[in-house]
Amino acid sequence: MIENQVEIATRDGATTTFVVHPDRDGPHPVILFFMDAPAIREELRDMARRLASSGYYVMLPNLYYREGVMEIGPIPPDPDHPARKQMFQLMNSLNIDLVMSDAEGLLAYAAADAAADDSRVGTVGYCMSGRYAASLAARHPERVLAAASIYGTHLVTEFPDSPHRTAREGRAEYYFACAEEDVWAPPETIAALSEALQADRVDAEVEVYPGTKHGFAFPQRPVYDKSAAERHWERLNSLFRRKLG
Repeated sequence: MIENQVEIATRDGATTTFVVHPDRDGPHPVILFFMDAPAIREELRDMARRLASSGYYVMLPNLYYREGVMEIGPIPPDPDHPARKQMFQLMNSLNIDLVMSDAEGLLAYAAADAAADDSRVGTVGYCMSGRYAASLAARHPERVLAAASIYGTHLVTEFPDSPHRTAREGRAEYYFACAEEDVWAPPETIAALSEALQADRVDAEVEVYPGTKHGFAFPQRPVYDKSAAERHWERLNSLFRRKLG
């Protein structure tokens, strides 16, 4: 495996991005891996490595670069802890347009790297970034062939760019993994998402993982569920293999 940490130019500066891919048999399809709210950490880099080991050029960008933040560190459960307050401030500093602008820079970087095949792009986002993964497929229907949201938030909103509305603009196959217990995506939100996707005849699957809580796929979280996490890896690998090769 080859891995590097690089600075990728964006409209608003440069995002520090972890890039990992196999060292042979390229060029490899590109997967943009969007982080969750607690920011970049080794846990996410290990997940990127696992994806890359299946034959992909994986890019994990720091989405908080505009605020000059790379890693936050452990997030205590106390809602009044400064680290948790900082996490929410950083998360709320982002929106779909900003992250889609960053994605333009990421795709341009991949297009210039001989190890990457940017004609075949997939994307995955966890927590706050599920909406960004889905939105990228809508913004780039000609290149993004697969999009996965893992316990994504803000998938159904009143705004015109809500993923439940824009998914129909993409040509990708979408996969939405949802926790059974999730205050950020309760059952009524999941139902509204499913209904909208079906009404628009979007090629999508919405799957609820029984007995799980938000964050179940992260090994370092107290809510980690190994069985569910492995199922989510199987779903991701199947999706990307089917659509990206």
